[in-house]
Amino acid sequence: MTSSYNPHVICKDGFKMSVQAGQSLYSSPKDVVGHYEEAEVGYPSTEESLLTTYAEDNENLCGTVYGYVPCSIIDEVIEKHGGIDESKIEALSNEK
Repeated sequence: MTSSYNPHVICKDGFKMSVQAGQSLYSSPKDVVGHYEEAEVGYPSTEESLLTTYAEDNENLCGTVYGYVPCSIIDEVIEKHGGIDESKIEALSNEK
């Protein structure tokens, strides 16, 4: 099984982060499934205190990945930043 690339999460206040899950990523479970307990977050557009504990590189919080972040924390981050801006994600997907 492999993983598939998902577009960045773009929030309504402009905050962006990559959220990925799959076999070769810092996520759980490792198989490609419909529901994950933990996912890999990467390269947030600004430092986010809810993610800091999971940072691979604490010296470069916007240029690192965050492994095995509980999905409940990811949901909190998204909510904190106003929710997902679906229109911006759709526009980004249409550019490719």
